[in-house]
Amino acid sequence: MGSQSVSENSHLLSRIAAGDGHGENSSYFDGWKAYDSNPFHPVSNPGGVIQMGLAENLLCLDLIKEWIKEHPEASICTEEGLNYFEAVANFQDYHGLPSFRQALARFMGKARGGRVSFNPDRIVMSGGGTGAQETLAFCLADPGDAFLVPTPYYPAFDRDFCWRTGVRLLPINCYSCDNFKLTKAALESAYETARKDNIRVKGVLMTNPSNPLGTTMDRGTLKTLLTFVNQKRIHLICDEIFSGSVFNQIDFLSVCELLDEEPSYDKSLIHIAYSLSKDLGLPGFRVGVIYSYNDTVVKCARRMSSFGLVSSQTQHLLSHMLNDDDFTSKYLAENKRRLHKRHEEYTSGLEKFGIKCLPSTAGLFVWMDLRQFLKENTENGELELWRVIISDVKLNVSPSSSFRCTEPGWFRVCFANMDDATMHVALKRIGDFADKVKDETTQLQQKKRFNKKLRLSFCRINDGGITQHLMSPHLQSPQSPLVKASY
Repeated sequence: MGSQSVSENSHLLSRIAAGDGHGENSSYFDGWKAYDSNPFHPVSNPGGVIQMGLAENLLCLDLIKEWIKEHPEASICTEEGLNYFEAVANFQDYHGLPSFRQALARFMGKARGGRVSFNPDRIVMSGGGTGAQETLAFCLADPGDAFLVPTPYYPAFDRDFCWRTGVRLLPINCYSCDNFKLTKAALESAYETARKDNIRVKGVLMTNPSNPLGTTMDRGTLKTLLTFVNQKRIHLICDEIFSGSVFNQIDFLSVCELLDEEPSYDKSLIHIAYSLSKDLGLPGFRVGVIYSYNDTVVKCARRMSSFGLVSSQTQHLLSHMLNDDDFTSKYLAENKRRLHKRHEEYTSGLEKFGIKCLPSTAGLFVWMDLRQFLKENTENGELELWRVIISDVKLNVSPSSSFRCTEPGWFRVCFANMDDATMHVALKRIGDFADKVKDETTQLQQKKRFNKKLRLSFCRINDGGITQHLMSPHLQSPQSPLVKASY
């Protein structure tokens, strides 16, 4: 078999296959590749790259493993659970196991503090959060249509939401001066810009809690969003994938709560994406959720779910686990405690080196401020710094430009995907780098001050001649090449 040229592929294959719309040509994914080619291991490869660009939650997997050991009947692959093997192995209804949808609805409510409830009949399953986003895009928009999304936003949305659907994402620019808070003015500006460009806006896509900021949306901002989409008659997709990972004693406010409080909002415009990848730390189980208040969307999404069904074996296991109220209550509380502890350890460690992060209360990451280390305040300057961190410091962190942020120098750093020892290695590397840069900066400043003083010493002119105090025997004569070189 021979290899085809790019031009041949463009002719022979579809636009999707021949194009680069996947979004993989991004510093976000390049960092993953750098890690994959040289992964850190404390024994076999202590000088490798530490993965801090992947938002995984490994902090509470011990609780899940312990539960599985204590409940072998939950798996059809054990002697205790083998009686269910035939029924589960042959189940392929794309509605999903009723017991699983019921358990999932209860868990989603509990993860939101028990202040909202979910109807199992409105739950549609998908292959992870990626499948949920794409299915919603297919249901709500046509190729060429657009959704507005506040910046900075999750880089893989460009793949998940746009690649195969042909839907576009248009940024709503938010800024650090007010902690990247979404404003009504920014919403209106982005919408009007799209309208002037003859782009049909079908909705707003947002994450709450925010990825990458780790912040939660307040009641006023959520009301502004709901009012905006109702007035424009467009959709709102709320990605609440980190809703059970809120710490610092902050109560997460789901959009569902406001819908229950304000019956005037049109619920048919509201859709929620969720997954068990983050809160339960099970991304490999590929459990994504669409929860829509729109009957037509539920019907269409359920039909589409046959392209990305969750394994019936996975549903069976998780239905047992999520129906265990004692376990889920203990898990959610301990998950928050451990996330809070890790967040505090990491951010306080950074502060010792003079590095600050955006204040955050949720998620598996921080938005780290490295603007002080930029050689130039541009995207290129940020990428230059990022390459140094990848190649020299050996940390995979994600630059703000990959999140469509307009302010260079911010980096998303994940802290929950490693053990304590690895976190301390990462902190030491960052500290050593910060100290090195500060030393180099100090030396450069001292050199500049010295050169400036030197020039001033030799360049003091008094009526066209050298001042008397310069005629010291310890100094070069006015005819010295050094004097001439200084002009």
